[in-house]
Amino acid sequence: MMSLNGSPRIGRLKNAMLNEPRFASIEQARLVTQSYKQTEGDPTILRRAKAFALAAEQLEIRIDPDELIVGNRTAGVRGGVVFPEFGLTWVNDEFETLPTRPQDKFNVREEDIREFREQILPYWEGHTLEDVVNEQLGPEAKAAARVIKINQKDHAQGHICPDTETWLREGSSGARRRAEEALAACTDESKKPFYESVIITLTSASEFMRRYAALAEEMELPEIARICAKLADSPPDTFHEALQSLWFLYVLLQLESNASSFSPGRADQYLYPFFKKDVGEGRLTHESAQELIDALWLKFNQIVYLRNKSGAKYFAGFPIGFNIAIGGQTPDGQPAENELSFMFLTAQDHIALPQPNLSARLYEGSSQKFIEECSRVIGLGSGMPQIFNDEAVIPALEAQGISHEDAQNYAIVGCVELTTHGNNLGWSDAAMFNLVKALELTLNNGVCLLTGEQTGLPLGTLADYPDFQTLEKAFTKQLDHFIDQMMGYCAIVDRLHAEIVPSPFLSSVIHDCIGKGVDVTAGGAYYNLSGIQAIQPANLADSFAVLKTLVFDEKKLSAEELLTALRGDFEGLEVLRQECINKVPKFGNDVPWVDELGAKWIRHFANRLKEFTNVRGGPYHTGLYTVSAHVPMGQNVGASPDGRHARDPLADGGMSAMYGRDINGPTALLKSVSRISSMLGSNGTLLNMKFLPEFFKSRADLQKFSAMLRAFVRLKISHVQFNVLRREDLLAAQENPELYRSLTVRVAGYTAYFTELAGDLQDEIIARTTYGGEA
Repeated sequence: MMSLNGSPRIGRLKNAMLNEPRFASIEQARLVTQSYKQTEGDPTILRRAKAFALAAEQLEIRIDPDELIVGNRTAGVRGGVVFPEFGLTWVNDEFETLPTRPQDKFNVREEDIREFREQILPYWEGHTLEDVVNEQLGPEAKAAARVIKINQKDHAQGHICPDTETWLREGSSGARRRAEEALAACTDESKKPFYESVIITLTSASEFMRRYAALAEEMELPEIARICAKLADSPPDTFHEALQSLWFLYVLLQLESNASSFSPGRADQYLYPFFKKDVGEGRLTHESAQELIDALWLKFNQIVYLRNKSGAKYFAGFPIGFNIAIGGQTPDGQPAENELSFMFLTAQDHIALPQPNLSARLYEGSSQKFIEECSRVIGLGSGMPQIFNDEAVIPALEAQGISHEDAQNYAIVGCVELTTHGNNLGWSDAAMFNLVKALELTLNNGVCLLTGEQTGLPLGTLADYPDFQTLEKAFTKQLDHFIDQMMGYCAIVDRLHAEIVPSPFLSSVIHDCIGKGVDVTAGGAYYNLSGIQAIQPANLADSFAVLKTLVFDEKKLSAEELLTALRGDFEGLEVLRQECINKVPKFGNDVPWVDELGAKWIRHFANRLKEFTNVRGGPYHTGLYTVSAHVPMGQNVGASPDGRHARDPLADGGMSAMYGRDINGPTALLKSVSRISSMLGSNGTLLNMKFLPEFFKSRADLQKFSAMLRAFVRLKISHVQFNVLRREDLLAAQENPELYRSLTVRVAGYTAYFTELAGDLQDEIIARTTYGGEA
């Protein structure tokens, strides 16, 4: 009998998963090292394929007797997997501290540490992606790191939506046959290792499924055994088979690349034919289908990502990014929501865990029923679904060269990154650019306020700029200097991925890699973009508003006074700091001239990126989201003219106002955000909002909230997400974390367990503005 919170089986599985300790695992590192020792002299792509095959065929596997969907890349759930090809220096430095570090802790086994140092590390030293990237980036990149954060230096890129629909249509065996036919027809000797590697990975993928079939047979689980055995040789026919096939695909992608954000995309669309057929033929009830969906939702929470200490701060709370999009529109512009869209919302209601990252697509034609159900589930407080706006997203993607058909069928990967289905390596997390740090350096002659080091161009101090226009010109030079540096660093990392860690299994599910005979990391995808995040327009707008108003226009504050205050972190100058905060309007309050100060610099940043082409031949474009980087990036910035203290967090999200500064209500915030055109954030934008639970009590409340979502659509804002919780509950969770273990919050494009976040990030979430009155 299905309860309001799911079936008893689902409840047992959820409790068992949450109670199981989380460990770092070196099992795959051991097997990959063994394989690489045996394949020295082979092309790199074949070495990668053979290492994948050995892992698929020998990794320890496990099935819980209650499971309806099976498969994982470790026998333990939520295991942190060490991948030697990508980077081991940080693992060696941090292994013992994994259980005690502030963010994203893992238990460790002493015998694993010993084996790692004696058997694995010596073979890989100097040869990992991390080692080669750091050598080629050089000391200049390290010096610029307070402004530029280059990502993907020690792990695979991920952030991709594979062609799941084709995978379900043909299965691993069908994909293998396509690769075999392409190899047989290939006359270019340089491409043959690619085809051979794809065939190896797809063959071992089938073997991986057969291993689960055999284990299920031993455990007397005949239906699980039948499904796994069938999928090893054939595509799925039933809804249960399709869900299992989908999950095997994502386990195998993680087994190859250990990357965040392989996303299923619009699963309510491509899974619906399986569901409709089974229900129509009487093989499936809505209740049993819901239990299967709930079981899949649990599996999405069983794979997490082991990051280094620094990365865990920027991507706190294990945001592995299995992003599922629901709703939106059909190719002929009709509402696309169907029964599965609503059942996925019910699964979120039942499971209330961080994964999958559920995203609802809205547009002018979305039904009131769908919007109200999204509103109801948002009101439950898990932070999902987040909301995307077709009216903003589709034109932004088309402006980047995406066809209308592909743009209309867009998916979301990771947190909020925009992509197409099955044909795009968007490299959406290439780098993050700290705009506020660049302003600090412009105001202080290129000298870091925190270290005293010469970090940027020596263009003068605030006291040297005779007017606001001269300051803006200097800031432009500072931005351009760091942008030019950043693009060179991104090209190095992008190129080295293709050379060191090609991904043949991923290439088998990305069009048009098999058609081209080119690995996805080397440009095999139909679309090849790179996305860079500009952080943070709200702080920038607020700071420029203070500079323009108090220093240059009204001259209520001299340049020397403000510069002294910034250098001393406002110590002894609290009255001056409060004037900076309260005497000048701030972003997020529907003040057009302030909002334009943020929009102006995002336009400049986005236009500069258009001047560059990545090494795969595609364009760069801009993202406006922070993940959780607004906390560590704030730690890299001294005091700023908006009244922010040195090392305090920047504004959260990416489009959000600085916490506590948006005082005119949620609609004013939406109008401010709409002034930064969605066309400037085609890599993805992020707006956080926080409401009290009381806002969702009645049907009238839900209708009021739904009306606000309609306004969001009309304003052509790309994204918004919501935390629905009380400040008192968060404070109580800080004091007694064991009593609030399952409390989830929206961080920045993803949901995480509140008690698993580091204290400074918890504090920042508590400080965000909460709405509870009129919308």
